[in-house]
Amino acid sequence: MGEIEDLFEGPASGLPAPLSNQAVLSRKTAGYLPAAEEEAPVRHLAGYGPFVAFCEGMGVSAGQFASDVSGLLAFLRTTIADITGDPRLSGAATIFVGNVIAAMRPEAHWTVMADGSREVGALGMTITVDRLMEGLREADDGMVAGLLTHLEEWAGDEPDGPTLPALRPVPNGRATELFVRPDLASPVYRGVDGNAINYGNRWGSDSPPEDSYSVETHSERFEGLHEVARALIEYLESTYDVEVSREPAHAADVSMNADEVMDVARLTPRDPLAAPLTFVLTSSPGVVVHAGVLHDFPFPICGCDACDETAESEASRLETLVLGVAAGGYGERYPVGRKKWAEYALFAADGSGNESGSGPRGATTAQLAAAEERLRAVPDGWRPWPLKRNGTSTRVVGPGPA
Repeated sequence: MGEIEDLFEGPASGLPAPLSNQAVLSRKTAGYLPAAEEEAPVRHLAGYGPFVAFCEGMGVSAGQFASDVSGLLAFLRTTIADITGDPRLSGAATIFVGNVIAAMRPEAHWTVMADGSREVGALGMTITVDRLMEGLREADDGMVAGLLTHLEEWAGDEPDGPTLPALRPVPNGRATELFVRPDLASPVYRGVDGNAINYGNRWGSDSPPEDSYSVETHSERFEGLHEVARALIEYLESTYDVEVSREPAHAADVSMNADEVMDVARLTPRDPLAAPLTFVLTSSPGVVVHAGVLHDFPFPICGCDACDETAESEASRLETLVLGVAAGGYGERYPVGRKKWAEYALFAADGSGNESGSGPRGATTAQLAAAEERLRAVPDGWRPWPLKRNGTSTRVVGPGPA
């Protein structure tokens, strides 16, 4: 790493493990890792030595930029052509920028997403540092001023109330039979050049091209998610003591924007302290699951070419959510802090990993008040779903699947 890489808190270290496609519920939330593989957050990333040397060659000290993001951005804008012309130097400058941002808040850290992009942030704000460097080449004064204002407001934001203990719901509801995913079709999808597209491994170790973030081709590759969702609903009906309602009005449980609704099913466990689930199958094609009282989870999160998701990777995420909720590995908390955000935590039914997230909610005042009241009864997480007893029948309300 070299002695010149000592400008930030603690020893310089390598990148954290990337978040897997199966593990990312939201690009704005924490990732999903087996407990044995959880890593300490990376705040001081190694590899910026060439940028320090470049600064010295330009007659300035990189150390002065380590705590001066405004001065750093001004310097980068005057030297960006030289920096981006040298891939090694460009990479070092990108790491340096990320370290400066991470140093602005004690909670901030580096994250490597499933597509290889590197993010730095905390408290609901993340910066994709690779794109930031690319954007500086075209940014005008107003854009840079806006970025600085955003960063300074984030850095100066007061702690959001007292620190609460981590929400750690423990899955302990054991189903007698495991869920088996139905076999999904594996058609070959081709690009405009006629060559087969290897979704899930499209970009290899390289970052996706910039224009791939705004393109969605072959969205029909997610059609299998409808089949998996229906199989999960059938499994839950046969395994747990639940009431199933297929009234179309339940699509309103989902607060996020959804495409045309193809099918709806709300599953309500007969234990009022266990979290309900609402499945909304959309024409995208995709599935949105409303879990508990406040949180929506879309599958896929994003169908763009850059994210390179597949039906199989999204099916794994869907199963992790649904089976984790049924096993009692799901918890919600609201309101949290002066901003009155909502939190969730999900622990996989098989104990293989966990994830969490927080943010503002788009629900109505009445819905938030009802959620607050209901969540008081489950401060440590929702209970496991009660298993179906012999002779217990599941009551189905409303029309069947479309």
